[in-house]
Amino acid sequence: MPNPWPKPEVDGDSRPFWEGLHQGELRIQRCEDCGRHIFYPRSICPHCFSDRVRWVLATGRGRIYSYTVVHRAQGPFAEEAPYVVAIVELEEGVRMMSRIVGPREEVAIEKPVRVVFTRVDDELILPFFEVLKEG
Repeated sequence: MPNPWPKPEVDGDSRPFWEGLHQGELRIQRCEDCGRHIFYPRSICPHCFSDRVRWVLATGRGRIYSYTVVHRAQGPFAEEAPYVVAIVELEEGVRMMSRIVGPREEVAIEKPVRVVFTRVDDELILPFFEVLKEG
């Protein structure tokens, strides 16, 4: 039996993000004062230090900013190797670390991707990404 995935620590700042995943929504924050998008969830804008941040829906589309292929993994991920971990820059300008699903041969810097809501166990849904076909 594979090890269970580690669970995120959900707090008041991140709860809307995790709830959104269960509804098929990728939620990020936007500062009402400077207008910039924010990710990871927090109560204060890291750009202008305003506390007027609100949740908005992200398009779920972006590009691969950087990536690596994990060939040797530990714990609950050991049986899943090799797999791709990437930093995805969303259209809104924020970057998220995530997995890229699908053929590894398609993964490259600047490739367009879209979110895929992936149930990894009975309780946990994560935002993975898949490479889009160009053209």
